[in-house]
Formats: sequence, structure tokens, C-alpha cells
Amino acid sequence: MHDIKDYFAGGKKLGFLAVSFSARATGESAWLLLGLTGMGFALGAQAFWVVLGEIIGVGGAWLFMSRRFKRLTDQYDSITVPDYLESRFRDKSHQLRLIAAGSLLLFVPIYAGSQVHASGGAFFDFLGLNPYIGATIGFAIVLIYITQGGFTAVVWSDIFQGSLMVLGLVILPIVAMLEIGGVTNVIESIRAIDPHLLSLHGPGQENAAGIIEPSTGSWNTATIFTIAGLTAIGIGFWGSPQIFVRYISMKSEKSIAPGTVTAIIWTLLADSGAVLIGITGRALFSKEIGLDSEAVLPVLSEALLPAFFAGVYIAMVLSAIMSTIDSLLVLASSAAVRDYWQKTKHPEMSDKQLMSMSRVLTLILAFIAFGIGMTLLMFEGNTKIFWIIIFGWSGIAATFCPTMILSLYWSRFTANAAKCSMLAGLLSVLFFKFAAPKILSALDMDTFSKYLGSLDVLLPSFIVGFATAIIVSLLDKKGQANLTGVKEDLQKAAA
Repeated sequence: MHDIKDYFAGGKKLGFLAVSFSARATGESAWLLLGLTGMGFALGAQAFWVVLGEIIGVGGAWLFMSRRFKRLTDQYDSITVPDYLESRFRDKSHQLRLIAAGSLLLFVPIYAGSQVHASGGAFFDFLGLNPYIGATIGFAIVLIYITQGGFTAVVWSDIFQGSLMVLGLVILPIVAMLEIGGVTNVIESIRAIDPHLLSLHGPGQENAAGIIEPSTGSWNTATIFTIAGLTAIGIGFWGSPQIFVRYISMKSEKSIAPGTVTAIIWTLLADSGAVLIGITGRALFSKEIGLDSEAVLPVLSEALLPAFFAGVYIAMVLSAIMSTIDSLLVLASSAAVRDYWQKTKHPEMSDKQLMSMSRVLTLILAFIAFGIGMTLLMFEGNTKIFWIIIFGWSGIAATFCPTMILSLYWSRFTANAAKCSMLAGLLSVLFFKFAAPKILSALDMDTFSKYLGSLDVLLPSFIVGFATAIIVSLLDKKGQANLTGVKEDLQKAAA
């Protein structure tokens, strides 16, 4: 590490393999290894809607956003996403940068904390180890390299972690199918449990006692809302800073074409493998696993593989967790040190001073995330890992994605509109998660509350942020007048 560009963007000299594997490993985390496998177990074929959403999200970002974004960030000499936003919107007040940095400092510790929670659960499910001890071990490993190597250490560890993840997710369902006697036997076993598990509309609904009634599985309004919510998870790839900083770090835009192919193939193999692990696990160990659907990966790997390879799967889960925690901590550190402290308070600070401060702040943020993870273990122990992690993912995505999309394609998108959009997206996630269910319940609108719960928070929050951006931009005539040269910049980026 020689300067702040090295620490936060790998010196902008990384190749397509490093960028694509790092982006995929960072974007997945424990929700893929424990969460999506658990959804495959609980929902069956309906979980493939998540796979579709992921492919649309990953493919859309690489195909339609990465090239424009890379060209603009090179033109503006940006090394963080707030750097880019401030240059794109000609915002000299630093308010946009502060909103972006503030939202990251709010949601990144929650997102990273959920990974700490997941690491504790992984050690318990695989080894029977106390989850608090397991979370501490996983946390300590991350600290060893994240505070020293910065973004470059994160990316190179992601290559190995991402390789391990995709190989493991492809191999295990094949082993499970061979164990049960082939695809036909898997289908027959699942049909005997609940034939709706083989349908894209998914299984039956829970009754008042919390038991799923297989006969209720069908295409209905609740099912459509659930599918929309599952597919919308892919929206987060259309602008989340922990993903887009990878595009900044690319050596050149020549890496985009092979990077796109690599990322889409990785997503298809890994995500489909995760769902198939859940489905084959349901066919083999439905009674043994019971309601603890997110234990399907540990149970399957320990039951079907020699002890050594079961240990590899422990490493695979921890790799997924670490590859996200480290990326998030570097991202939050860059938001505080580069985007707040240097750019708004002390522009005279040297790179050596900034790197030293970044390491200290990374450590502080890590301990905050650790505290959140431990709190989640104490108070949210029975909540599915998938949805805890998706809340943090949704907060970052709803804040940034509408702004990122429009900033690359609409020259009349103003700084004031971007600020309002980011705040609207952030607040909407909190509103739809915590306030809306209580309001609907108080108004005796339990049916609407159920639909909102099925939809989850990301899609409605994204729509609110997107609509806010368009409306405010159209009304902000003064802001449009300040966008000197933006149209030309976008045309050049699109050429």
C-alpha cells in the first residue's frame, strides 16, 4: 500500500478475473451459503426466483452500467462512489457526499454485523461450537488482514474465497443426487413431501399454528407478491457501492466483456447450486432438519462427505462471510476518512496520514459490527439469516441504486434530486420494515400487511427513491442549470 488510491481502489490496476470474482464474492455473503440453501429447502423451486433476480441484477449491472461508470470515474479521477457522485452532479456543497457517506456508516455496520451473526451460526451448525465463540473467531480472522492490506487484500482473498464457494455449491448437490439415486428419485421424494415444492409458485402457506399446509400452494396474490420480493433482491447489484467500487478498480474497460461473462456464469452456477442443495437436502433429510432450514448445508456436507471435505465446507461458509465483511469495512472506512474527513474537513492531509487513520477507523467500525452481530445472536437467534442480511443489503441498495442508474443515463438528474432520492430510499427501508406493519395492523388491514411482508422492503423503497429522483429533478430548474457539461460527459461515456 503506497497511497490512498491503493488502499481504497487497488490502485485502479486490477484485471477482469479479480474484479468479477471479488464482486460476486462480496455480493453474496452468508445469505447464499446458509440463506439461499435454506430457502431451497423451505420453498423448493420457488427459490429459483431469487436466482433469476440475481442473474438480472448482476448481468444488468455489468452490461448496462459498468462501462459508463468506469469511463466517468476515470474521467473524474474518482476512487470512491461518493467521489463520483459529487463530480457527476457538480455538487460543491459536499452535502451529497455527506449523505452518501452517512448512509454507508448507518447500514454497513448492520450488514457486516449480520455476517458476524451468521459466522456464529455456522460454527454452531457445523461443529456444535458456542455461537459467540464462533463469531469471535471469524471476526478475529478478518481483522488480521483487513486493517493491513486494504482493498487489494480484500480482492485477492475474494478470488480464492469465490472459487471455493462456486466449486462447493456445484459439487454438493451432485453428490446428494448420486446418494439418493438420481434426479428422478429426488423429484419423487419431494413430491411425496409436498408436490407444490416442485412448482414455481412454491409450497403452501403457514396456518395459525405456524404449520405449512401443502394443499394451499397455488398462484394467488400473496404468491405474486412473494415472487416479486424474491426477484427484486437482484436490484441491489444496480448501484450498491461495495459492488461498484470494483468497477472503479479495473485497470481498463477492456476487462468488462470477460468480466461480464465470468460474473454471469458464476452467478448461475453458484446460486442454482445453492437452491439445489436445499432441494436435495429436503429429499434426503426432511425429518432430521425439520424447521431449521438453514442447517441444510451443514447437515448435507457432514452426512455425505468425509470429515476433511466437511471441513472444506466450513471454510467455504466462512469465506462467504469474510469476503463481505472485509469489503464492507473498507467501504465504510473510505466513506468516513476519504469522503468526510479529507474532502470536507482536511484536504491538506497526506496519503500516509489518511491510510493510518483508515486503519484505525476500520478497526473501530469492525468492533461496532461485532457488537451488532453479538446483539443479533442474543435477540434475533431464531430469525432466518437470509432476511437479517437482506435488510442491510436493502438499506444500501435503496439508498444508492435509483441515483446510480439515473446518474448514468439522465443528464437532467440534479444534485438536489439525488439528495432527496437517497434520503427517501433510506427512510423508506426503515418505514416499510418497522412502521408500515404497525400502521396497517392498527388500521385492521392485516391482509395488506401480509402482502407487504411478502414483498419485503427493497422493491417499494427502490420505487419511492426512483420516483422522488424524477419528480424533484423535473421541478428543480435551478439545479438543471448547474449541470454544465453533464450531457456531454454522458454522451462520451455512452459512445
